[in-house]
Amino acid sequence: MKVLRFLPPVTLPALLLAASLTAIAHLSASAQTVSIPLGGNAWSNHPGDTTRGQITDDGITGWSDPSTSFTVWFRVSRTGRLNISLLASVPSGGSTISVSLGGGDAMEHQLMLKGTRLHACPIGNWEVRDTGYQVLVIRGVQRSGAIFADIRSLSLSGPAVAGPAAYVPDNKDNFFYWGRRGPSVHLNYETPSSSTTEYFYNEVTVPADQDIVGSYFMADGFSVGYFGMQVNSAIERRILFSVWSPFATDDPAAIPDSLRVRLVKKGTGVHTGSFGDEGSGGQSYLVYPWTAGHTYGFLLRAQPMILSFTRFTAWFYTPETATWHLIASWDRPSTHTWLQHLHSFLENFEPDYGDQGRSALFSNQWIRDSAGRWMPLTRARFTGDNTARKGYRLDYAGGLAGDAFYLRNGGFISRPTPLDTWFTRPANRRSPPDIDFATLP
Repeated sequence: MKVLRFLPPVTLPALLLAASLTAIAHLSASAQTVSIPLGGNAWSNHPGDTTRGQITDDGITGWSDPSTSFTVWFRVSRTGRLNISLLASVPSGGSTISVSLGGGDAMEHQLMLKGTRLHACPIGNWEVRDTGYQVLVIRGVQRSGAIFADIRSLSLSGPAVAGPAAYVPDNKDNFFYWGRRGPSVHLNYETPSSSTTEYFYNEVTVPADQDIVGSYFMADGFSVGYFGMQVNSAIERRILFSVWSPFATDDPAAIPDSLRVRLVKKGTGVHTGSFGDEGSGGQSYLVYPWTAGHTYGFLLRAQPMILSFTRFTAWFYTPETATWHLIASWDRPSTHTWLQHLHSFLENFEPDYGDQGRSALFSNQWIRDSAGRWMPLTRARFTGDNTARKGYRLDYAGGLAGDAFYLRNGGFISRPTPLDTWFTRPANRRSPPDIDFATLP
């Protein structure tokens, strides 16, 4: 273990500070230097607890607890030497922190910090032996002031960053938030072009230990809404069904009365209301303790009505009780359509848990047309959101697992599945779902 003492220089050239605050997304061999802002690329080992030290847009701040450590993730495409420094400050007193690269018995450097303004603090160098994602761990050793340090960014140089690197380079378009959430991934199902799809059936299985807080395993997505199950906290899980208003706004209060999504009915124990910030509309959810490893059924219906609105209804099947549960029926005005653009997705909606991996199986997809004919869906295109498409986060995958499709994101896996790849699941010999529509609640 190497111990370095670093005191701030008397002056810090403005050019050095500006360079330290600017991230370079794709490097040329001549540049060989990159700055990684921690506001979009770091996580605490105490997610959700802001009293011990937190990640803000300015990086690590308020770090007082010695049990709190931080991980910083980035992906490299070359091996070789990697020189690392921090852009940091200590509001009062002095601190000793440790920095290691890689897991297990990774080499650790200790660094003594002092100085109330941001300054460059060289740590040392490491040898990167494998390409792909690298994890840097920052821990507190001792401090004489109230906090260990405020740390804005990492500066990397050397042959290991001579090629393209993947990380969130800046906060343009709020990408510190989106990048820390991680990439969302989707399955877009191929359906017959002439189909009048009235019902969409899907099954979802979340493997053991993949039910991470902040996960949304969305089973039945359609052109104007979505239906699936979430992990909302360590003690609460929900079955969520939402329908967007045809009026484009992020503020539910701004929707004209004639364009509001109207609740027709809801199931026992279901909460209903409105939602915003990602478009606006009607939202319904059932708090239900679904269990990882169990397979749940999702059934969605569209009923185009004569007065230029469509009624959308969602039911949830619990294998524990062999029961269908009504979530809700919503009437969407200015709409006359069957189910269209059927899809599933996997996302994380809690940035503090965006470093953790999660996955799900989506199986036995069927549609039923307005004439009562069932048809299996066996082809799906794998896609990702802007975080994936920009190359800021490459820890995502999707494809086939037996006779099911799967989606995976987070956890900084090093081999992403190419976006826009088509997958065809085996046409299993199972019959259409055995549903008595007359007895559905």
